[in-house]
Amino acid sequence: MKTIIEPFRIKSIEPIRFTTREERVAKLEEAFYNPFLLKSDDVIIDLLTDSGTSAMSSNQWAGMMQGDESYAGSPSFFRFRDAVHGITGMEHIIPTHQGRAAEKILFSILGGKGKHFVSNTLFDTTRANIEFSGAEGHDFVCDEGKFPTIPAPFKGNFNTKALEEFIIKTGAENIPLCMVTVTNNSGGGQPVSMANIREVKRICVKHGVPMYIDACRFAENAYFIKLREEGYAHRPVKDIAREIFSYADGCTMSAKKDAFANIGGFLAMHDPKLAQECRNLLVITEGFPTYGGLAGRDLEAIAIGLEEVTEENYLQYRIRSIEYLTQKLVNEGVPVMQPGGGHAVYLDAAQFLPHIPPHQFPGQALTGALYIEGGVRGVEIGSLMFGKYDEAGNPVAAALELVRLAIPRRVYTQSHIDYVAEVIIDVFKRRNEIKGLKIIEESPLLRHFTAKLAPLS
Repeated sequence: MKTIIEPFRIKSIEPIRFTTREERVAKLEEAFYNPFLLKSDDVIIDLLTDSGTSAMSSNQWAGMMQGDESYAGSPSFFRFRDAVHGITGMEHIIPTHQGRAAEKILFSILGGKGKHFVSNTLFDTTRANIEFSGAEGHDFVCDEGKFPTIPAPFKGNFNTKALEEFIIKTGAENIPLCMVTVTNNSGGGQPVSMANIREVKRICVKHGVPMYIDACRFAENAYFIKLREEGYAHRPVKDIAREIFSYADGCTMSAKKDAFANIGGFLAMHDPKLAQECRNLLVITEGFPTYGGLAGRDLEAIAIGLEEVTEENYLQYRIRSIEYLTQKLVNEGVPVMQPGGGHAVYLDAAQFLPHIPPHQFPGQALTGALYIEGGVRGVEIGSLMFGKYDEAGNPVAAALELVRLAIPRRVYTQSHIDYVAEVIIDVFKRRNEIKGLKIIEESPLLRHFTAKLAPLS
């Protein structure tokens, strides 16, 4: 493979403040060993999330200057609407200030006690909004997705046999919708195949369950289909994306991911009755239906970003960059999700730190070690994020113990990625020195955002 080159030139820069190891030890203690509580000024390479952290293009910045801030009927909304419709084909498009706001509206209407939502894997805010409504969320990822370090082309796929069995057992009338997450974020940023999406759709139609797409990273998923699925190699990514959406009854999206925007999201659907209910709730919680909690300039940035993200030179660079970091780690024996995902590298904390049991949060301990070693901030996706307690108050571990290093779009260069690899490898060499953590304060929902932890002696 030739050297990866960024398919863009850098026009403006933002300085990085370098900290010492001693400073980082103190900062992590002050943040109660939770990277969410660190100040971003104290981070050298910030891989906490790829959400809202992208670098916008010169076209997006220029488009923002054309943003019309009229309260109702802004032309910026219609450009946004047309861009979303052009990819999803959906008639009813409802802007929100970010993806979780779209989820809040949707699940507030469809959720409630006794309801069940099914997915290949629900991400944290999706599950939280489902549970906040009183409903339950259930994950049915394919068997290949349960083994991080064993490569397979579509590890984000639904286990369709388990899905259909659950629908029959639970009753379709108790399942308001099925959510296909593309790419599968909690499952390592792994893609879902078109064949799997079609099969999920067939099952949903058979049982009368609407199928929605969690579309945060739809373009990355479409590019994986182009690379790995028979019959798609010569099709444009935009056409592949349109086929994905053609099977869906609706979708939610955080435009802070595959639209390069710093804020924004949307709900889109075919059902006019449900769309009207969503708009009614939108007006109460977000804003008028033609701005939905966003400034006109944000609507412009999203519209342009949705066009730019399907450019294949960009997607080739994006996916290859993740592969590059993954391979550097594999070469050094570091246990890492294989193959590389679409937006992040996922370390297998359970294999990285086998001496730390799930109730001592190996993923969280590993994020702290990476920060201390090189100022790299990642996020735990394991028993802190998804763990629960049983009726007796005993901890129930998550299915996987991962650390996600999410790469912001168009922000870091190859030398930054080389530095990240060096930090991870250095930590791996001293992994036996890392100790587990205990929770000293937590909230009932999305505890990983604000939890306070302390090291075990």
